[in-house]
Order: sequence, then C-alpha cells, then structure tokens
Amino acid sequence: MADAPRPDPSPAVPAPARRPVPVRWVLLGVLLALLLSMLDGLIVGTAMPTVVDDLGGLDRMSWVVTGYTLATACSTAVWGKLGDLFDRKRVFLASVVLFLVASAACGLAPSMNALIAFRVVQGLGAGGMGAGAFALIGALVPPRERGRYQGMIAAVMAAGQLGGPLVGGFVTGHLGWRWAFYVNVPVGLVCLTWCGLLLRLPARERQGAVRIDWAGIVLLSGALSAFVMAATWAGSTYAWGSWRILCLGALAVALLAAFVATELRVGEPLMPPRVYTSHRNFPLAAVLLTVTGMALFGATLYLPLYQQVVQGATASHSGLLLLPMMIATLVATSVAGKVMSATGRYKIFPVTGAASMIVGMGLLSTAGTDTPHSLTTVSMVLLGIGSGFALQMANTIAQNSVPMRDMGAASAATNLFRTLGGSLGLALFASLFTSSVRGGPAKGPVHAAHVAHATHLIFLVGACVGVAALLAALAIEEVPLRGTEPAKPVAEGGKGAAGVA
Repeated sequence: MADAPRPDPSPAVPAPARRPVPVRWVLLGVLLALLLSMLDGLIVGTAMPTVVDDLGGLDRMSWVVTGYTLATACSTAVWGKLGDLFDRKRVFLASVVLFLVASAACGLAPSMNALIAFRVVQGLGAGGMGAGAFALIGALVPPRERGRYQGMIAAVMAAGQLGGPLVGGFVTGHLGWRWAFYVNVPVGLVCLTWCGLLLRLPARERQGAVRIDWAGIVLLSGALSAFVMAATWAGSTYAWGSWRILCLGALAVALLAAFVATELRVGEPLMPPRVYTSHRNFPLAAVLLTVTGMALFGATLYLPLYQQVVQGATASHSGLLLLPMMIATLVATSVAGKVMSATGRYKIFPVTGAASMIVGMGLLSTAGTDTPHSLTTVSMVLLGIGSGFALQMANTIAQNSVPMRDMGAASAATNLFRTLGGSLGLALFASLFTSSVRGGPAKGPVHAAHVAHATHLIFLVGACVGVAALLAALAIEEVPLRGTEPAKPVAEGGKGAAGVA
C-alpha cells in the first residue's frame, strides 16, 4: 500500500495582493465610451452632404440623425434599468459592442435606407453607453469624491460637444464619409479592452427574481418617439400648429400619462417613482439639466453660424470659435469639483452657473451686424462658466439624491433629460431661426442682418429659459454628499476581485 503523502512542512505563503488600479485610469476607459456616443452625432452631421452625394436620398437625410436620436432616447432608460437588474459592467460592455457592430455596418451601407436602419441600431448602443458611463461613474466614485475627477468628465463632454465638427470635417475631407463611422471601431475596441481588464465594481446584493417592465418600456418608447419626432419636425418640416405636430404632442402626453400610471403599480418599474420622490433635489436637478441643456444648445449651434455669416469668420475655423467656451467650462468644472471635495458645499455653483448663463445669453441677444468679437468672446466665457457650474454639477446632485440600487435608473434619467432638452431646444431655436431668415436674399448684407436678427431672438429666448434653471438651482437643498471614500470594490456579482482605488 502506498504511503500517504506527507504534509508540506514549509509555511504557507499568501499570494501577493493585487495592487489596486487607480480610479482615474479606470475612468479613462469609461469616459472613452461616453466620448464616442457624444462625438458620433456631430461627426455624422458634418459628413451628411457627402453621404447624400454618394447614396442619394436627400428627402430622407434627416432620418439619419432623427433615427439615431430616437433610438438613443428610447433605449437610455432601458439600459439603465438593465444595469440595475443585472451585471452593470457586462450590460455596459454589451452596449459598446452593439455600437461598434452598427458603426461598421453604417460604413458599409449600400443605400440611404440601409444607413438609416443601421443608425437606429447604433443609437440603441449609444443609449447604453451614455447611461452606463454615468452609472459607472456613480458606482466607482461617491459624490463627495467626485470633484477630484470632475475635470476629466468635463473635458470629455466638452471635447465631444465641440470636437465633433472638427473631427467630422477632417475625416470626411481626407478619408471619405464612410470613415466617419469606421473611426469608431478602433477607439471602441480600446474602450472594450480597457474596461474589460481594469473595471471592477462594488458587489451588489440582489433579492428575488428579476422582473422586466415590458409595458413601461413600450409606453416610454412610444412617448419619447412622439416627442422627439414632434420636436424635430416642428417649425421646419411642419408648422407648430399643424395637425401632425398637435397629434404627435397629444400622443406623447397620453402615452406619458399611461407610463406614469404603469410605473406606480408594477413591482419593478423601468423608472422607479421613488427616484423622483426620495428627495426634492432629484427633480430639481432634472429641471436644471433639461433647461440648461436646452439653452446652451442654441449657443453651440448658432454662435458659429453668427460668427461666420455676420462677423466674417471662415467655416474651416468654426469649431475653434467655441474654444473660449470650452476652456471656461473646463476651468469652472475643475474649480467647482475641488471646492466640493474639500468642503462638501456645492449649492453656490449651480446658482452661480445659471446666473452666468443668463447674463451670457443676454449679452449675445444684443449682438448685431457691428458687434465686436470681444463681446462674443466674453459671452462665451460666461456660458462656459454656466455649463461648468450648473450642467456638470447637476449630475452629481441627482446621483447623490438616490440610493445605489437605483443608480442606473437615475443616471439614465439625467442623460434622458439632457437629450430631451437638446431636442426641444433644436425644435424651438430652428423654428425661430427659420421664421426670421425666411424671405431674405441668399447673399449680401441684408442676409447678415436677417441672421443677426434670428440669433438675437434665439439668445433672448435662451436667457428667458435660463430663469427656470436659476429658480431650480435656488430651490436645491444642500444635503451632505454621500461617502468620503469609495466602497471596497469587488467584481460585481462575485467576491474577492481586484479592487479599484
């Protein structure tokens, strides 16, 4: 009979602990996905004239953008809820994969109809990337520590908002319009690899069976579709008072009412009502996000147009014209973040930001055909301060108002409010612009006067809308920020994974 194995007399040597990966490095991968989702819409907008020349379908061109926006808006809340119900990391990575596959398909599209279909799928992925990125930020970094990383987040959002036209123009001009989609693939693969290797999340306990709110998904998707279509067509394709726009508006209201009634009685709602009722700061932050996003949309869209047509700037430099606004946003966000982390105080920033935005919009509303560049520069700096103090801080305030179990739904809601604000701003400002320049000659100083008058109305309305943001900011209650240190991270749904420090 073989001898029994003898025990090893040497003492057990514990395996060396894995060194935690700094949060800043992990966030780079998450923010890369957020950058992709923001850049894509603006890059494609720049490439559309070339796309039409190649594929035709001028009458369907708007659907390349509208389909993407619709899919993003409708899927945002669904992705957020899936992240709350299942493994948040895997849900996020699945949305990135969907976005990349659709991006490659868009680049290979043989017709305008195929491009529109692939753009819808791409928008579905973008909805998950945007909602997932903000939810992951909320899971990785508690609100009290958020200020240490606020500059990174603001830099990515500013680059996505302002860099799209520059990247789109360069890629389309040198490589062709199909590369406006192909360029997403290598960047997205870096994001997938980065997050797959480094991203670790705090463990979550799940109770009971998973139930999906299918009725809520259908009703919310229908309401958002009707709203976005009405906002896109009103004032451009159809008049605001046309029966089509009125019917779409009535349908959106009816479906939204049915959605709210459904959410109040289902066991696991898509957008839990407790998110909006747990603390008054969440709905106030939602108002701040919607109104501020709506007002600032006019600045980023119509300021370059005003500077080109009225002030004589070249179109090739249109993206660079917004640099004062972007720099001011980065500086304001960094300052607010450092003060918030050091003191825990934050209410002063959305209040100051909303007021700064109103003043900046008010100054721009006085601009005419002989306005100096210095005035528009000062106005842009004020708008940048408003964005950095109000828009960026509203996300932290909203996430601090809900429990961790609802972080995905809350992050999806904030992303949705920003999207809807932009859609409503697009409809309102496009209608004002179209009605103001209609009937003017195509060239000459009279055309410049028409454009100056149109932008005057846009910024005046933006200043008036900004008052609602200021009122919401004043009503925010400065409650303590949750957490001074991140929770001990382990693999989501598992135990003992490497942490993130």
